[in-house]
Amino acid sequence: MKLQTVLELPECKVLVKGNPDREISKVFCCDLLSIAMGKAPAGSVWVTVMGNKNTLAVATLADVACIVLAEGISLDEGTLEKAEEEGISILTTELPIFDIALEIYEASET
Repeated sequence: MKLQTVLELPECKVLVKGNPDREISKVFCCDLLSIAMGKAPAGSVWVTVMGNKNTLAVATLADVACIVLAEGISLDEGTLEKAEEEGISILTTELPIFDIALEIYEASET
């Protein structure tokens, strides 16, 4: 699945577009940055409620393709600008983590 599929989900608002042609490896859900740093698969969509600059740092280290911030969480403008520089897509949604992760997974199956 290409990232473009995730960017087009109606429940998500795109904050940073990133590279829509990037291949997505899987969906990864985790709110502990230390665990995400070691276990988030490269190219994954990382679904979390951790909306701070450290989230972006972990995403960069783990080479995730996209961060989806659940429960209406967002990032400050400086962090969004850094995400743009790093090419990491950032989306936000009001949905809970499980619901949006399931939706992304189901979109990948079609």
